[in-house]
Amino acid sequence: MNAILIHTSFPDGAEPLPYAAKVTHYVDSEVARLGTVLLHRPGPELARLTPRNNDSLLFDAIPWVGRAQEEHDAFAAALRGRGVEVLYLATLLAETLAVADARAELTDLVLRSPRLGDTLRRRIADHLAYLDPAALADVFTAGLAHEELRLGRDRPGGLVWTLMDRHDFVIDPLPNLLFTRDSSVWIGDRVGVTSLAMPARRRETTLTDAIYRYHPRFAGTEFVYHPEMEHLEGGDVLLLAPGVLAVGVGERTTPAGAERLARQVFAAGLAHTILVVPIAQERATMHLDTVCTMVDVDAVLMYPNIASTLSAYTVIAGADGDEPRVDGPAPFLRAAADAMDLDQLRVIDTGLDPVTAEREQWDDGNNTLALAPRLCVGYERNVETNAQLERAGIEVIAIAGSELGSGRGGPRCMSCPLVREPLRR
Repeated sequence: MNAILIHTSFPDGAEPLPYAAKVTHYVDSEVARLGTVLLHRPGPELARLTPRNNDSLLFDAIPWVGRAQEEHDAFAAALRGRGVEVLYLATLLAETLAVADARAELTDLVLRSPRLGDTLRRRIADHLAYLDPAALADVFTAGLAHEELRLGRDRPGGLVWTLMDRHDFVIDPLPNLLFTRDSSVWIGDRVGVTSLAMPARRRETTLTDAIYRYHPRFAGTEFVYHPEMEHLEGGDVLLLAPGVLAVGVGERTTPAGAERLARQVFAAGLAHTILVVPIAQERATMHLDTVCTMVDVDAVLMYPNIASTLSAYTVIAGADGDEPRVDGPAPFLRAAADAMDLDQLRVIDTGLDPVTAEREQWDDGNNTLALAPRLCVGYERNVETNAQLERAGIEVIAIAGSELGSGRGGPRCMSCPLVREPLRR
């Protein structure tokens, strides 16, 4: 296999690596020692956000891009400081686009948009054809504005282009790529490329899917979920223990998506129990990991307002091709402990009083990333939550997130683990 090497600039002085052999990727828990993680450093796509479009692009505020990049670089540095290999989605995408079939496929998908019209579609195709892989990766992530499209006097944009505002996008930006957790999830040695519910995010999975299928690092990777399946997002999938998954059902993941994932992982022998957890269909609780994350093999960080009311339906794999069995509902904490073969789960509350708890849940206090048992990353602004964790014996690496949090996501949302040590309790 020929190595792929793209010459471009990358954060923190990191350089792209030649990949000459398959790398083993494996994740069977939320808390075992983290070896490799996929991040996306915020870039020009965040600068596309304006008061006119931030709602449709799913951001609650207009982030200060330079500060968001500083915060993200500090996050990546904290991970490297604990021995974690950090891969960047944009780097992998540029390397993937050096593969002719991947470039043709992703270009075709962008050009299929029915809002373009034939003339504008041809002009965009001409524009993209001139770009090298790194520049093309920039367009696929940051989008292409009406005024940036190269046109000539003898090559007009046509009616659609003429009627567009000069600040409109002919290719939409993807500011939510920052949250790499949502578009893919590793279960054992297989990857699930998810089906994102919100129209503003659906193109993200085409990029992720192409990376896993075409990039040499992921050669031979088997898939357990595909974007054309029912809606399922990675932020709703928690690997509670080897063989035990929890799947939130709410604003983003549908019951049909949870059922499809259960069938897929059961068929592949990746799990024996799935806990399906209904959550409120609200912005503050868009994913299960906004209210609950694991910080130890037997400890969970939870939003106290729902800790006692969260329920779960237990789905058990059928024997010899039988239909999966569905039991419940039962209290989530009880169902989880039973599935994980524990007497009980330790619960750490995010806040001592209701107001603090609500504020810190909104600021992603529950959305921690475990680097190892009893070691996690959290936003520094969630002072009370972090203090609660420390009192429970959990070391917290506190990072700044005043700008990163404007898209409603914390350290877990911003990271897709590719390699963790197999969990041994």
